[in-house]
Amino acid sequence: MHALVIPLLLAVGGLLALQAAANVQLSAAAGSPATGATLQLAVGATVLLAVATAAGTLTALTLDAPVWHLLGGLGSALYISAGILLFPRLGAVLTVGLLIAGQMLTSLAVDSAGWLGVQKEPLTTAALIGTAAVIAGAALIVDARAPKHVLWMGLAVLAGAALPVQGAVNAQLRTDFGAPLTAALWSFVVATAAMALVLLAIRPPRPRPVALTRLPWWGWLGGVCGATYVTAVFLLIPRIGVAPTVALTVAGQQIASVLVDRHGWLRLPRRPITPQRLTGVAVLLAGVALLSA
Repeated sequence: MHALVIPLLLAVGGLLALQAAANVQLSAAAGSPATGATLQLAVGATVLLAVATAAGTLTALTLDAPVWHLLGGLGSALYISAGILLFPRLGAVLTVGLLIAGQMLTSLAVDSAGWLGVQKEPLTTAALIGTAAVIAGAALIVDARAPKHVLWMGLAVLAGAALPVQGAVNAQLRTDFGAPLTAALWSFVVATAAMALVLLAIRPPRPRPVALTRLPWWGWLGGVCGATYVTAVFLLIPRIGVAPTVALTVAGQQIASVLVDRHGWLRLPRRPITPQRLTGVAVLLAGVALLSA
């Protein structure tokens, strides 16, 4: 694996944790999680549209691809909505730990079975031990109070599982289009459209313009973080596989989530990082190291 890939994916993973925290503020200003998720996705789509236009790759857009190749963006809609709901309820460390469990189990299954057009990878002993360590680390991060949030915890695992599925589907779309930026743009358009349909169905309160103007500047950056993640995954999954890509990004997520909880960054409440949780983070990162070796 190229030396620059590891720090790049760690940074991209860290952006995902910061994205979720920023989106909590956007959701509060917008008046509902669904509105906040829609706005965040629309920002990401706008950024990618500008970049793809500047790069001259919009002509690669085609709807001749298989239908399932075009629907990867639905994973972003689920992941972003879950993050907005879960960060205030479970905290950054617990939410990210559960997201990671879902991501790692699914990415290992996709790689080892060769699902969704991904090249089949042999299931090695190191991969099994690494996955077990990731799951054990996530279990240590869950504290004694967590069982009362069992449904929210289930949502976190499900949302985490959506990311590697989305990454694998979007990798196929990248091949169809032959242009990573255009494929990423389409993914965000699909996610934005899906959330817009949710808004039409549930009809949440309209956002107050005054509240949105008071939103800190970084509250609008969730879409940029998401666009960066999706584009990076497009580029790297075909080169290094689903499991290593996901392993490195989740390591970045977990490190950033510890800092968010410990210091109360981005206006989230401070939460204690107990020795048990720190041990869980260490075990999880050890598993990540085995998976990305």
